[in-house]
Amino acid sequence: MPAISPHELPELATQAPHVLDAANSFLSDDTGYLKPEDRDFLARAFKFSEIAHRGQTRQSGEPYISHPLAVATILTAWHLDAQALAAALMHDVVEDTGVSKLEITEKFGRHVADLVDGMSKIEKLEFQSKEEAQAENFRKMLLAMARDLRVILIKLADRLHNMRTMDAMRPDKQKRIARETMEIYAPIANRIGLNAVYQELDDLSFKYMHPRRYAVLSKALKAARGNRREVVGKILDAVRAQLMGAGLDAAVSGREKNLFSIYRKMQEKSLSFSEVLDIYAFRVIVKDVPTCYLALGALHGLFKPIAGKFKDYIAIPKSNGYQSLHTTLFGPYGTPIEIQIRTSEMHRIADAGVASHWMYKSGDESFSDVQQKTHQWLQSLLELQSESGDAIEFLEHIKVDLFPDQVYVFTPKGKILSMPAGATCVDFAYAVHSDIGDRCIAAKINHELVPLRAKLKNGDQVEIVTAAHAKPNPSWLTFVTTGKARSHIRHFLKSMRFEESVTLGERLLEQGFSTLHQAPVELDDDVWDRYVKENNARDKDEVLADIGLGKRLAVVVVKRLLQLAGLWREEGGGARRTAAMTIRGTEGMAVQFGRCCNPIPGDPILGIVKKDQGLVIHTHDCPLLAKGHVDAEKLIDVEWDPQVERFFDVPVRVLADNQRGVLGQIATAIGDAEANIGAVTTQEAEGERYIQVQFTLQVHDRVHLARVMRRLRQLPVIYRLQRVRA
Repeated sequence: MPAISPHELPELATQAPHVLDAANSFLSDDTGYLKPEDRDFLARAFKFSEIAHRGQTRQSGEPYISHPLAVATILTAWHLDAQALAAALMHDVVEDTGVSKLEITEKFGRHVADLVDGMSKIEKLEFQSKEEAQAENFRKMLLAMARDLRVILIKLADRLHNMRTMDAMRPDKQKRIARETMEIYAPIANRIGLNAVYQELDDLSFKYMHPRRYAVLSKALKAARGNRREVVGKILDAVRAQLMGAGLDAAVSGREKNLFSIYRKMQEKSLSFSEVLDIYAFRVIVKDVPTCYLALGALHGLFKPIAGKFKDYIAIPKSNGYQSLHTTLFGPYGTPIEIQIRTSEMHRIADAGVASHWMYKSGDESFSDVQQKTHQWLQSLLELQSESGDAIEFLEHIKVDLFPDQVYVFTPKGKILSMPAGATCVDFAYAVHSDIGDRCIAAKINHELVPLRAKLKNGDQVEIVTAAHAKPNPSWLTFVTTGKARSHIRHFLKSMRFEESVTLGERLLEQGFSTLHQAPVELDDDVWDRYVKENNARDKDEVLADIGLGKRLAVVVVKRLLQLAGLWREEGGGARRTAAMTIRGTEGMAVQFGRCCNPIPGDPILGIVKKDQGLVIHTHDCPLLAKGHVDAEKLIDVEWDPQVERFFDVPVRVLADNQRGVLGQIATAIGDAEANIGAVTTQEAEGERYIQVQFTLQVHDRVHLARVMRRLRQLPVIYRLQRVRA
């Protein structure tokens, strides 16, 4: 007897009887994993969703209910529970109909309502751009996924069915959805081990992003399938005979590689289709792990292995829990053969990944290991979310972490860490612990000191050297690759920049009083509260930080504060700058030094407040400050603190005799004058007789620079010497 009779949903039975048949097929549950009460629960959910979506159709003209039904049907292959299947049936009702989350909670329970809510887009907030709205919706979904993994499984099934049925959409919309799928959803499927979904999403994205290339390649693959059938058959027979001869019981199968992976290989290696020989892969499934290695030995005795093409993912599983032995062999006629050897349990995980938790509920350790790896990744998402400034930044960090290529490295205690390809020592430090990353000052790879930007390779043993007072360096952002490292560094720098900008803002505010001929006064909290409310700021510190970052002019803020306090007095003669601000050179990011003129203590200087840069210091004669180039209101009188103790960079150009050892003589002279060399570049000048050398010297002040230049002029090889200015 069908679960839903035509009399219960007469409109659906009349307009789309095939959909009602599909619903009854879904509810009949041929797999037998659902209980009778589950089927009744799902029948109620289907009826509820059908009534809510009644009158709505898809682009193809199908009743809309056909989509959620197809999504739920996909999920039955992973044996998801009744709550998840009910949520799949209703995943669009909150977003597309008048149904509320509260109504779903009352009828189907809180867990189902939470799953539906995790799938629903944020509609009520206003966003600056479509990209920001998409990123915010994606962030919401990922955070719901971190609480309950079923959210992403439903979303992947939703995206898979949408990709399978996109033919009715406009080409521009097809390409946009396909690009989003390839950049985000396919990598997530790969990251949680849903290999079959990952490959199908990649192929479908390729089809809609490059329809002509897809059609040509698909046709070529069909032709090659017939041409190579005989070769594939011979290889299969040879592999089976070899394993049987070695006394190994194994299931051997051949499969075509998916279209997009063949296309990617052609792109990366600049090959034509005819040059891609390994379009077939062979899979050997055996009973246990020792037999995997015995099978490997037997196959290496049949065909010669290709050097460097062996990977042991059993000893070191991929980050998504995938395990297998991969080897590439020289087959008959010189054809490379890729063979994967695994156990049946590994094969289940390779296909279903974390969904195998629902499919095969057993005490098998490998399944719990997959869940543990996924859980760790989900926790890292929550950490990224807490430190990302906005949804777009969060999405950028996630995309970085979804790259599938991995390298495996060891901690000093022998623990294996999986890192993305191209990861550096700083990425490793943050992967161990965020505090280690924040305080790292040096690194050792295989017991040898290396730069922090050094890239990691498979099998490296990495040790991080830390210091208690060390801080993240802004330059690290130019080479780190993981989302975790990037978000931690940005979070630290933002916090530090905010604090420094507040301090600078206070100093600029005092300067503002002098500029307006007003004596600095202690303003009441009430005055500040009124100013903050009037300007839509969060608090007083935000106003001060904005002044420090150049987003607000100190003079304008002071004038308005005095007006609110009833203390404003107009002074004759206009504003003039007095009481120059003292610069110590250690203010961090809030105070910067112009690269155009490289001021050093002893140089007459002026400051200019630049938006989002804070206070930028220039020399008095810097061309950038020439008349008309800069708003006079933004200029600040500044002077050097007499006790500046840090080093400053200053470029110096030298014309010297082009002879052996000249650089050594110059470097020795600079060292004798107690200065450092930050950078050096050389080029031949005036034929081959002279060489031009430009040093970035690190000196304390003008007196120190004069001492260095005097020492250099004493060298007989020096012909000309000058400080480089803009």
